[in-house]
Amino acid sequence: MSARLPDPGVLTAWLAATVPAPLVVYEWTHRWEEDQPLSTALWWPVLASPVLAAVLAARQPRRAAAAVGVSTLVTVALLAVSLAFFRWVVPLTGEARWGRALLGGAALAVAGALIGYAVGGRVPRRDRPASRRGYLVGGLAVVVGALLAQSAVRLGAEDSTIQELSREYGGVGSYATPTGRFTAPAAGAYAIFGVGFSPADPDCRLTGGSEVRAAEPVSVPPGDYGGDAATFAWVATVRVPTAGLWTLDCRTDDPEASYVVGDVPEIRGAVGDVIHWPVGVIWLLGAVPGALIVADTARRRRASRPAAGATQNRAAEVS
Repeated sequence: MSARLPDPGVLTAWLAATVPAPLVVYEWTHRWEEDQPLSTALWWPVLASPVLAAVLAARQPRRAAAAVGVSTLVTVALLAVSLAFFRWVVPLTGEARWGRALLGGAALAVAGALIGYAVGGRVPRRDRPASRRGYLVGGLAVVVGALLAQSAVRLGAEDSTIQELSREYGGVGSYATPTGRFTAPAAGAYAIFGVGFSPADPDCRLTGGSEVRAAEPVSVPPGDYGGDAATFAWVATVRVPTAGLWTLDCRTDDPEASYVVGDVPEIRGAVGDVIHWPVGVIWLLGAVPGALIVADTARRRRASRPAAGATQNRAAEVS
């Protein structure tokens, strides 16, 4: 009997528990102005390692060395992927001992694999055909995964920001100067921040003399910038060719909306680029695990039909 690799359902549960879950739970349980430290995120994949290893070992062939070895190796590989996400994609604030985290997770994985192997030997195994519930579970995972992917990108960008709104050059709306006029100190890119609950998709333009520059919207606007006086969200970026006097004009459906111009935030890691990807691409990436569950369910149901037909034919021959 060959070794069994984790199915799409197990992979989906691992990814959900080790990538978006640390970011979302921290957001729910802490004040909005607190940035998540790296240590709180790394505990999730490390502590999830023995659970994954136990589940995998319980499904492996009844050879102790093979069951524990395969389960541990697969778990360590997935642990490394989750750690790499917080190392290069969403590098949160603070420092971490990456080697110690990997070794600690590997040690816990070995213990979990031993427990899973011992428990799995006492549980009778039944190969049941895939149920149609797999389509429902996969469909829900597609929707939830798409939403969690966007949330993970937004929260990761917020907590990986080095420099937020350091200077306000001017703006438009009730918060800032109503005229929208400001002086750009140099040519280059500037960020447009929505104040408070201002819509995140304004149509903003800068006008300087006869020059008009349209702002490029940020696909997944990171927010929670600012302080007690006001919160800001980076909603767009505009580039000016020269320093000098410019006028900001932002059109939205909210007459109370306010927007200010400031320096472009500095965000560590690849998430600083991902926030500019089309939202549809981010949704598709989040929906991939759920789509794999649907595809795996369809494959297993197709495979079970010939076997069921052969069983019925043998029964008819016997009778």
